[in-house]
Amino acid sequence: MKSMAFSADMHGDSISRTNQGAPVHPFRGKLLKKHLFGSPAAFLMAMFLLGCACRGLSEERPLVSVPLGFQIFGYEKFITWTSQNGVFAFGFLRDYESDDAGFVVGIWYNLRNIGESVPVWVVGAGVRVSENSTLQLSMDGSLVLVDFSRHGLPVWSSSTAYLGVETATLMNNGNLVLMGSGDRVVWESFNSPTDTLLPGQPLSFPQSLQASLADSASSYYSFEINKRSGDISLVWEDNVTYWSSHLSQPVDVREVHLEADGLLGLFDVQGGLAWFCYTEDYKDPFVAFRRLRIDADGNLRIYSWNNASSSWKVSWQAVPSQCHVFGFCGLYHVCRYNSSGPSCECLLQDSASGDCEKLADLGNCNTGITMLVLKQTFLYSLYPPHDFDMMLSLDACRSYCLNDSSCFAVTAKNDGSGLCTIKRTSFISGYRYSSVPATSFLKVCLVPEAVSAQAANLHGNTLPLDAKQHLAQIVGHKSFMVGIVVLLLITASVFFTVEIIIVWFVLYRRRQTKIERRKDFRMNPHYSAMVRLSLEEVKELTKNFGNKLGPSIYKGMLPNKILVAVKVIGNAVVSERDFLLLVSTLGSTHHKNLVALKGYCYELAHKVLVYEYISNGSLDQWLLNRKHCRGKDGWHQRLNISIGIARALSYLHLECKQCIPHGNLKLENVLLDENMIVKVTYYGLHALLQKDVASSSESPLERDIYMLGRILLHIFAENRFVDDDKLCNSAYQMCKVGKLCQFVDPHLSIGDAELEEMERVVRLALWCMQNKPSLRPSIAEVVMVLEGSLSLDMPPENEAFSVGFH
Repeated sequence: MKSMAFSADMHGDSISRTNQGAPVHPFRGKLLKKHLFGSPAAFLMAMFLLGCACRGLSEERPLVSVPLGFQIFGYEKFITWTSQNGVFAFGFLRDYESDDAGFVVGIWYNLRNIGESVPVWVVGAGVRVSENSTLQLSMDGSLVLVDFSRHGLPVWSSSTAYLGVETATLMNNGNLVLMGSGDRVVWESFNSPTDTLLPGQPLSFPQSLQASLADSASSYYSFEINKRSGDISLVWEDNVTYWSSHLSQPVDVREVHLEADGLLGLFDVQGGLAWFCYTEDYKDPFVAFRRLRIDADGNLRIYSWNNASSSWKVSWQAVPSQCHVFGFCGLYHVCRYNSSGPSCECLLQDSASGDCEKLADLGNCNTGITMLVLKQTFLYSLYPPHDFDMMLSLDACRSYCLNDSSCFAVTAKNDGSGLCTIKRTSFISGYRYSSVPATSFLKVCLVPEAVSAQAANLHGNTLPLDAKQHLAQIVGHKSFMVGIVVLLLITASVFFTVEIIIVWFVLYRRRQTKIERRKDFRMNPHYSAMVRLSLEEVKELTKNFGNKLGPSIYKGMLPNKILVAVKVIGNAVVSERDFLLLVSTLGSTHHKNLVALKGYCYELAHKVLVYEYISNGSLDQWLLNRKHCRGKDGWHQRLNISIGIARALSYLHLECKQCIPHGNLKLENVLLDENMIVKVTYYGLHALLQKDVASSSESPLERDIYMLGRILLHIFAENRFVDDDKLCNSAYQMCKVGKLCQFVDPHLSIGDAELEEMERVVRLALWCMQNKPSLRPSIAEVVMVLEGSLSLDMPPENEAFSVGFH
């Protein structure tokens, strides 16, 4: 067991921070008896426990040294399993924070107000189960959760079979421990935290806290330790750090601790305090319990239990202004404050339905484009280098975006810095309130105002005229008509001349803009707009196609030394309109696991796509060089690569404005950058190349799923140089008889935990490669299985069985 917890009288823990690797001795009540009334906090705890004992609503049983075969049933709601001191409870708890009916299995503070019993640890990342479920310490030593409404299959396991587990104990500090002989710790919940850190629970790299997705308007939030700098950080989507401890210099960090007195500290390897913060009730003797949690809204908070009000109180939070949590309100919303706190507001609202509108397709604005002014509004930046800063005045900032076809919005700072943030991604979100020193401009389609005309009165009264008057009126009328004709001719001539000048000016500006864009593309490393190049310019970039990377793929270099990869499309017969539509669709994709399309060339005999250059080569080459992917590190690298490919495919299938099948997913089209981040390339070209890779019985999306399953087997297989049928059959037989070790690459070091993950991956691959497309999982299910939040059955050997996802 790693260096455990700070010792805390109120919890009765006997494990010190410096006693690394020491066995855990089950608490027997001596320390609680000795210090029961030694402090106000202990006195409050005693009163709390007395109240719990007098409830009479349920039977409490200590979960201390329970033997193999021990079971907890979901329908036994009248039984509560507790730690020796009664502070913590374990078992089935209804999830009050989710709209979904069901239970989570985990640990919570054993409070009288059940509505305040928020889980501090849950199994399986919070998987929901029915009351027809059982948690069992099986005879082989593994703690297993089984939901009988899901065909009685395990939905979670501690993966400790045959490791010598003899008993299970819920410790007084909230740690669930599986022990072997001599109080040897085999497994503990403290080593796999979810969204909460308890007093005395260490958090060390690469552990992290992941926010629950319940009621989250945005996406994934996490609390992490940056190994390079030593900082603790709040991160959105593994890309954007919106809060950090901001250490003055890099520190070799060991772990994060929450003290029972309200101190949150970051400790280095020598045990020194590298960073810390206090709660507002620091060392308050009337606070009995605390917990640190990253909430679904992305903020990190320390909660203190207030016995007087029988509720949890926020005593510290990392981001003081909730609107400054990145993406708090989600896409196309801004955060603002009202009398009740932070609220979310649509940027563009449909006046008829009141619904929040998405950004219009600016390429189809028939009436022109304008900039919507958003005063006192700051829009978040995302995914550098697509979004970047420039030094421009407010008017120049607005004009830059209006004239840049790749710009969606800008934020101009009004604090005297002259900073202008150019947004070239369609992720539009931010915050707005009176003290924000910024003005933002959002590019929208121009809606022309209706012009109302007042009808003239054509029915005036006429007076009788004599002959002279009538003749004079006729002559005057003729003179007036001649004057009107002359005026019209002069006006027409002037308008015609002006129109010729305007047309010439527009054509000239368009030509100059193209030249400037090409120059910007070639010289500006931050430029990400799609650029049309001539064949001569492409030849110049590639030195006349001299550096070949693969079939029809060439390496090129811009004048600013930025490398690009140029793919030459063969004898594809496609109209310019269809080609430009495809390029526009592919160029609008922005995902960290996709290779960005930078430019293109269209001529009748030559069609070229220009991509960003990925330095580490293809996944196929990486797998051939086995010395880079050995041991447990190699296993985790391969699993992360698999997840990256699946996430890229999920983005193309589900998150783009228009669904984009890959069409040619294979190892050669999966690249790795210098940080081993997956970059899927050459997506969406199947229609352009007119390759009908899918049979009549499957769609392009279903074909993508099949090819993904094939890639998964090739990533982990020992012998991948066989045809698909042999590889699939070998994987199925080895998985069926429990001998996956004979299928997996022997260079990988696989323990029991990895073997269980391997079995899940192989099962998934076999489901993906089912001959009947309707049996294949969706890409959303594929991602969930790879991330460990969804389990699945053994696939059928033929098509007689139904899909077995849970």
